[in-house]
Amino acid sequence: MTLRYLALAVVFAAAAFAADVNGKWAAEFDTQIGPQKYTYDFKVDGATLTGKIKGGPAERANESDLKEGKVSGDEVSFVEIFKFEDNEVRIEYKGKLVGDEIKFTRKVGDFATEELVAKRVK
Repeated sequence: MTLRYLALAVVFAAAAFAADVNGKWAAEFDTQIGPQKYTYDFKVDGATLTGKIKGGPAERANESDLKEGKVSGDEVSFVEIFKFEDNEVRIEYKGKLVGDEIKFTRKVGDFATEELVAKRVK
């Protein structure tokens, strides 16, 4: 019986560790419209992810609050609303935490799907 509780404790501890995306993350990646540089400042409360996003192309960088943020185990998802001139573009992120990296796929409106890796800023 004790062995079973120990095994469960290890599983829960591993799950809690894997979900720790709190803090600052950075990513640089190429897109159809050129290089992008982003920083993400994440805060996790249970399964809810909040925070700030700063980035985009150098000449059009934005800062915004992330929307619809969720964390489940090692999976992370959220939405960025990117303002461009008088338009808002919805960017949906889905990622998987692996150590100090989050491997994201982001869907930029109906325009593009991109892969990127955000790294924890230490």
